[in-house]
Amino acid sequence: MKMKIGVVGVLGLLAVTSASDARDATELVKQGSERDKAEALVRELAARNSGYHDFSGAVDMTLKDATGAEARRRFSLKVLERPTAVVGDQVLIVFEAPADVKGTALLSHAKVDEEDEQWVYLPGTKRTKRIAASNKTSAFAGSEFSYEDLSGSEVRKYEWRFLGTAPCGEATCFRLEALPKDKNSAYSKRVLALDTAELRVVSTEFFDRAGAKAKTLAYDGYTKLSGKYWRAQTWTMKNHQTQKSTVLAFSKLAMQTGLSPSEFSAGKLGDGR
Repeated sequence: MKMKIGVVGVLGLLAVTSASDARDATELVKQGSERDKAEALVRELAARNSGYHDFSGAVDMTLKDATGAEARRRFSLKVLERPTAVVGDQVLIVFEAPADVKGTALLSHAKVDEEDEQWVYLPGTKRTKRIAASNKTSAFAGSEFSYEDLSGSEVRKYEWRFLGTAPCGEATCFRLEALPKDKNSAYSKRVLALDTAELRVVSTEFFDRAGAKAKTLAYDGYTKLSGKYWRAQTWTMKNHQTQKSTVLAFSKLAMQTGLSPSEFSAGKLGDGR
């Protein structure tokens, strides 16, 4: 069985079941090593994050520079769950506005044990280009999200450690450390905060290769879909080194609409765009 944290990188589109459907997560950290506790929580999160089949929505992106100046973009998002032991979830992003980026598309195929695959379609050249592993640390569409941030998040690609619990706003959160096994990763580690009540990810901190905190991604406005799955409606990625930020606001959220694998083919990226 494959295990994943979320369907779009560690940042997530994080889906979890309602508390009534799940075990009390606090019971999972009462015994065992720090690694055992972390892996127990991750297994529980993975179990809650399965069975949704597909997900779609509209996203308004706001880019803010260090002076507060803003630029806005809009894209559609589609996600297909692939419940196999080899293939991870697949994600398609297509920009709709403004005109200079309209039709630009990013397709991500997560792999459980292998390098994730990503392709970008540029309407100006009418060509689809595969993104090399060495380029996945680059910024996506001028935002504070990198291609790596938007790639898969298969559990086996990280070493996990439980860091304890700590206050997070009005809630209490588990803190987990994730060390990437990928030598091409831009990060030395990520630290996730999960609320103890629902195991919803409240934030992810990204640390660069030198060990300095590079970015923090905060998730707000969770809503429940299909009576079972939570989705954060606002993500805010703050770059601590440049003081820039990117805000993603989700709307028109829908689940289990019948998306098919053919919609996530690299060979069809430019169709109709």
